[in-house]
Amino acid sequence: MAAADLLVVITAVILNRIIGIYFPGNYLLITPVCRTKTTLAYVTNNLSVWLTIAFTFDRFIAICCQKLKTKYCTKKTSAAIIGMVLVLSCLKNIPWYFIYEPLYVNNALPWYCRIRSVFYTSPLWQAFSYFSSITTPFLPFFIILLLNVLTARYILVASRTRRALRGNISSENNPDPEMQIRKKSIILLFSISANFILLWLTYTIHYMYYRIINTYSYSGYDDPVYILQETGYMLQLLSCCTNTFIYAVTQVKFREELKKMVTYPVNQICSAVLFR
Repeated sequence: MAAADLLVVITAVILNRIIGIYFPGNYLLITPVCRTKTTLAYVTNNLSVWLTIAFTFDRFIAICCQKLKTKYCTKKTSAAIIGMVLVLSCLKNIPWYFIYEPLYVNNALPWYCRIRSVFYTSPLWQAFSYFSSITTPFLPFFIILLLNVLTARYILVASRTRRALRGNISSENNPDPEMQIRKKSIILLFSISANFILLWLTYTIHYMYYRIINTYSYSGYDDPVYILQETGYMLQLLSCCTNTFIYAVTQVKFREELKKMVTYPVNQICSAVLFR
């Protein structure tokens, strides 16, 4: 997940956004290279989203399906699923390479990328557009919500049963460690769901708007629809980074190491000042 999110930052943010805006005229903007960069951005974006789903499914199996856990939650299975997600993400997004055409040709050299007009009228390309949007983000919305609701329901039922069996043993001075772990699991699951849905919501609203209205051009940079589009892209890219951050911060060992990293230079400075 962390590697996929880093690839999103490299391909979608640095190569496509920052270089395109702040370094115009460089050879990374030649049409074949531009097509490749854009296709890689779609691949890494899909990879990040579906690895998040794979991790969510892994947590569902580990918590709710104890019999299947020993067979499914293994390094071999994880490697196979990661490889399958990578291959399918590449195959699914290959058509994006052929959607773009040169913006202009200078000295027989094609520059920049723009979407072919046939993309908005051809039934085949429209079918691909719908398929691409269904697989990311509409289907992930449904899968993540379903898995997290089922997991949370299982945790709540198991916790209620455990609380009844323990009776009055648990108290403020004698907390149940298992209940605390389950509470943290529910918070993590709903944080992931809320984060994914909220950050992809603007992109989804814009996609549905331009498909219903059939408006594919803008009056300028101050056009509200253009602002909605760019805001959706920004939040969508942000969502590919926040899930890994959430998963990492919820780990106790990670927080301990982060605390050591922050306090170490402060302790060294204080020691140097006090013993000078």
